[in-house]
Amino acid sequence: MTLIEAVKIRKSCRTYSGETVEPEKLVELKRFLESNNKTVFGSKLRFHLLDFSEPELGDLKKLTTYGVIQGARHFIVGAVKRQPMAMEDYGYCMEKNILKATSLELGTCILGGTFKRSGFAEKIGMGEDEVLPVISPVGYARRRKSIVDRIFHLVAASGTRKPWNELFYLDNGTPLSPDDQNLGGYKTPLECVRLAPSAMNKQPWRVVRGKGEGHIFHFYLKRTPGYEKSIQDIKLQNVDMGIALCHFEVSAKELGLEGFWEVQNPQTRPDNLEYIVTWAGQGRQVQRST
Repeated sequence: MTLIEAVKIRKSCRTYSGETVEPEKLVELKRFLESNNKTVFGSKLRFHLLDFSEPELGDLKKLTTYGVIQGARHFIVGAVKRQPMAMEDYGYCMEKNILKATSLELGTCILGGTFKRSGFAEKIGMGEDEVLPVISPVGYARRRKSIVDRIFHLVAASGTRKPWNELFYLDNGTPLSPDDQNLGGYKTPLECVRLAPSAMNKQPWRVVRGKGEGHIFHFYLKRTPGYEKSIQDIKLQNVDMGIALCHFEVSAKELGLEGFWEVQNPQTRPDNLEYIVTWAGQGRQVQRST
């Protein structure tokens, strides 16, 4: 399974079958978590795969909003040091974990508010200079979704995404379309951004195709007024931005579109948007050997 395929098929799973995950899959996922520490903005972070044994399942019910997550015993839990852009970096790396689990045919669900942070923080030995933004259960999805799962899906409208003309623009404010000749091969990476998950499906990312040599894409955050309250310095919409950066980068690189992230000072500063970072594409597609 390619990462682009993983992006397209991944869905939030809150109800798990309880089926045992093969040891080799758990080992592969754990190794990936341990090596997944390269970030966009240089934040220091770490991830762990927690396995709740049968005697510990009672404690697990106290750590999560039981009924929202059912049947899971494995959780991806991480911590990041407090610093500017830590939320974006955590979301960026956490989504790589999610895509890895998806490629292993495992279900996941990013949780930002329906779990007890202090309990999970204790289990990973979180330091005073660290914060735990989000976690995710991991396991095999139950074929039939629970009523709670269906309610969350309905309330969050997670089966829908905003259209291109509400998310992607040229630097003069003209909306981009999937058929626009200005995309320069980046149709799929932008579509992968559009498909990215976000808290309550708010989809706070906006992308502006900038001027200059190569392929320039400025990423902005459109914060939802009155929606988000800071939880221990945690801002979920900034985590969402990291998820969007992950989707863009992994799909671009999988297509051979070389580039890198850098903080610029773009002249285009749309109203009510917070600048995050810029993708500087090299203007050419690198052929991958097979």
